[in-house]
Amino acid sequence: MSNNSEVVQIRPLGHTKLFEPIAIGAHTLPQRIAFAPSTRQRGTVDYYPTDLQLPYYKARAQYPGTLVITEATYVAPGGAGRANVPGIWNDKQAAGWKKITDAIRQEKSFSSIQLWHLGRTADPEQLKRDGQPFIAPSAIYMDQESEQHAKKVGNELRAATKEEIEDLINNVYPNGARKALDAGFDFIELHSAHGYFLDQFLNPVTNHRTDEYGGSIENRARLLLAIIDKLIPIVGAQRLAVRLSPWATFQVSDPEGAEIHAYILDQLQKRADEGNELAYISLVEPRVSASYDVAIEDQRGRSNAFADEHWKGKFVKAGNYTYDAPKFETMLHDLGNGRTVIAFSRFFTSNPDLVYRLKNGLPLQHYDRPTFYTHDNYGYNTWNSYDGSEQFDKEAEQKRVGKVLA
Repeated sequence: MSNNSEVVQIRPLGHTKLFEPIAIGAHTLPQRIAFAPSTRQRGTVDYYPTDLQLPYYKARAQYPGTLVITEATYVAPGGAGRANVPGIWNDKQAAGWKKITDAIRQEKSFSSIQLWHLGRTADPEQLKRDGQPFIAPSAIYMDQESEQHAKKVGNELRAATKEEIEDLINNVYPNGARKALDAGFDFIELHSAHGYFLDQFLNPVTNHRTDEYGGSIENRARLLLAIIDKLIPIVGAQRLAVRLSPWATFQVSDPEGAEIHAYILDQLQKRADEGNELAYISLVEPRVSASYDVAIEDQRGRSNAFADEHWKGKFVKAGNYTYDAPKFETMLHDLGNGRTVIAFSRFFTSNPDLVYRLKNGLPLQHYDRPTFYTHDNYGYNTWNSYDGSEQFDKEAEQKRVGKVLA
C-alpha cells in the first residue's frame, strides 16, 4: 500500500555514471546517490529520535553504499524552537541516534547528520517554554506574524551578542559534533542554507550587524568558517561537510547568490590545499527552494556552475533531478565532472528502495506532501518497496506515534 496512486516512469540508470563508485572522505560509495536531509518531524516533543525513525532510515539505506544524510538536527536547546524534531546535544539523544547509525551500517551504507540552528525562523513561544532566548544575527523578523507572536508571548527577537557567537563557535557546535561522533555518524554536515541561523549571517537581508560578523562578505562568512575551523581538529576534515543554498529564497526575500558562496568555496579550497579537504559540499540547485519547485522563469540567471571553478573536492547536489525523467539529462550532465553525488529527497520519502528503482528503471511512487511534517507514522513508514512485500494496517499506522529511542 502506498499513499499516492501516481507514478513517475523512468528508464534504467544502472549503466550510467550514477552507478560508478566515488570516494567521499575515507569511504567509497559504490554508486553516486544520497538521501538528501529531509526534516520530517517524527521526533518527540522534547527533541529525541524515536522508534519510527529507526526503520525509516534502515529502509532507505537498503542499497549498500548509500549515503543517508538523516535530517536537520538541533545542535543545542537554543537552536531549537519547533517540536518533534530531534536534537544531538546530550548523551541520551546520542544513544538513540546510535541505534539508527548502527542500523544504517548493518545495511553497509553510510550516515551523515546535519547540525541545525533555527535562528529567526524558530517559534518564540516554544523557545520560551524551553527557557531559551529568540536570537538571530540581527533583530529582523521573518515577517509581521512572527513579530506579533514574539511580542505577544514575551520573547522578542534580538541580535546575538558577541559572547553568544563565541560560545557557538567554541562550545555549542563542538559539543554537537562530539555527540554526533558518539552516535556513530560517518559524516557531520553544517546546515548553512535555506534561511536558517548560519545562512542568516550570510545574507545582507538578515544580517545588519556592524561588528566583525556583518557588513562585508568576509565578515558575513566569518562565523561559518570559524565553526568549520573549530570542528576540523575535532572530527577531521574528511568527516565534515556544509550545506549551502546560493539561490533559495525560502524564508528570505532575496538569495545570497554566487559572490559570497564563491568566497566561501575559495576559503574551503584553501583549507583543502593545506591538507584539510572537507568530505563534501552540499549544494541546493536553483530548481528548488526548500521542498518546493521554482518556476522556470524564476531560475533565469541563477546557476551553480560557478561552484566548479572554486571548489575541487566532492559535491552532493540536490534539487528536483527528476523533473526531466525519464531521460535525466540534467543529472547526467552534473555527474560529468566526476566529483558529484546526486541527492534525492521527496522521492526518497515515498520510495524506500529508490536506488534499486533508479538502477533498474522501475516506476517511482509519487510523494505525498501533506504527510511530510505530520507526527504519526502514516506517510512515513507506510511506503512499499517495489516488490510489495510489506503490508500495512492503515488505521493502526495512523495512530502510531514514535517513542523515545535511547
